[in-house]
Amino acid sequence: MNLSDTKNPRSISVILAFLTVYIVWGSTYFFISRALHGFPPFLLGGIRFVIAGLLMMLWSVWKKEHILDWPTIKLAAISGFLILFIGNGVVIFVEQYVGSAWVAIIISAAPLWYVVYDKPHWKENFSSRSIVTGLLLGLVGIFLLFLPNISSSYKTDRNPYEKLALFALIIGSMSWVVGSLYAKYNKTPAPANVNSSWQLFFAGLYFFIGAGLTGEYKTFQFRSVPADAWFALAYLVIFGSILAYSCFVWLMEVRSPAQVSTYAYVNPVVAVLLGVFLASERINSLQISGLLVILISVLLINLNKYLKKPGLAST
Repeated sequence: MNLSDTKNPRSISVILAFLTVYIVWGSTYFFISRALHGFPPFLLGGIRFVIAGLLMMLWSVWKKEHILDWPTIKLAAISGFLILFIGNGVVIFVEQYVGSAWVAIIISAAPLWYVVYDKPHWKENFSSRSIVTGLLLGLVGIFLLFLPNISSSYKTDRNPYEKLALFALIIGSMSWVVGSLYAKYNKTPAPANVNSSWQLFFAGLYFFIGAGLTGEYKTFQFRSVPADAWFALAYLVIFGSILAYSCFVWLMEVRSPAQVSTYAYVNPVVAVLLGVFLASERINSLQISGLLVILISVLLINLNKYLKKPGLAST
């Protein structure tokens, strides 16, 4: 799959990229929860993203791509902060307090924020009945997801950080979308591989700074990390960061944000299945209803895209 061709991407490349983002990213929620059994959150993000970024830089050098492109580096420093440090960092941190299935369900509202923050397409988006209906349904879905948490707030055995964690997920999801749109509309001529590598590398540096500020270096010991946490870290580096994130960055260059945001259709399903069957997590019927409402809402948001003829689809 050639991720360098952004002018005339092959259909098979686009399909494979979408499948990778759909399935691999859905699984990363589970593997983040496994990795947190051995790594503190900021160090986990730092190790994961710096290693992934450096490996991708080596790949770019081997392909004789110019990696010291200063406009791309500047763009990556900003987008990497918004997308990976804030957007993904919130996911890593919150999974200390909330199950991976729950996290994935909240993140499934991301297509709503793509519509809200994609200013160049406001006229198209907000003049469409299906998109406006989808936005309203999405708000209902989010309410349904939060309702069990709100209605049981009087219970004393609940995690005191849970509400704050769920609110942080919404902020993190918005940050991911804003960073993605910023990178799309300010993109440089550099190949997607180079852009991805710098975003990953800068994100890793931000996480290492966070680890220092929170004192994680003082308490962390490599020898105490269990084998399954190392395996989860390796999976996150190779599949979650290098493979899936590169596909995401490339798709944002060759497809519209609304189309790319469809990864949120499948990610929660994969995450919920892994969380329920492998981590014994539980979600109730009301929360499942909220997930279904959100999925219907994002389908409505993209309905016009599906009805357009292939030759007229926006890229």
